[in-house]
Amino acid sequence: MAVDERERRKAAYRNGVYVQGNTARRLQAVPERTNEPLRKVSTRTRKNRERARHMNIGSVLSMAVAMVAAGFILTWYLTLQSDITNSIKHIAALESQLNELKRDNDENYSRITSNIDLEEVKRVAIQELGMSYAKEGQIIIFNGEGSDYVRQTGDIPD
Repeated sequence: MAVDERERRKAAYRNGVYVQGNTARRLQAVPERTNEPLRKVSTRTRKNRERARHMNIGSVLSMAVAMVAAGFILTWYLTLQSDITNSIKHIAALESQLNELKRDNDENYSRITSNIDLEEVKRVAIQELGMSYAKEGQIIIFNGEGSDYVRQTGDIPD
C-alpha cells in the first residue's frame, strides 16, 4: 500500500466517509446542521397561535350540528335514491307485464277473427233469426259530438 493511499484512508476515516472497493465517495453524506438563533416571537403572535390551537365550545357545537345535519341530509338523499330505483324497477316489471298481456290479447284476437266465417253468420241471421237489411228511411244519422259511444235516452221511431 502506498503512502498516498494510507493518507487518503485516514482522511476519509476522519471525515466519517468509508471507502470500500470501487464505490463512489460522497463528500458529505449528512449535511451539517447549523445552530441558528431562535427568532423572538411577539406576544400578539404567540397569543394568536395559542388561540388557534384551542377550539372554543361554540365552534365545536356548530361543527357538531353541521355534521349531524349533513348526516340527516345524506340519509334522506340515499333513501330517495333507493325509492327512485325501486320505482323504476317496479315500472319496468309492469311494462313487461303490459307487453305480455297485449301480445296475448293480439294472439287471441287474431285467433278469434280467423275462425269466424262471416257468410255463416249472415246465413244464420237471415234464415234462422229472420233479420233483414235496413230499408230506405230506417237509417238515422246523427252527430256523436266526439264521444266514443252513444246513449239511447228514448225510443227509436219506426
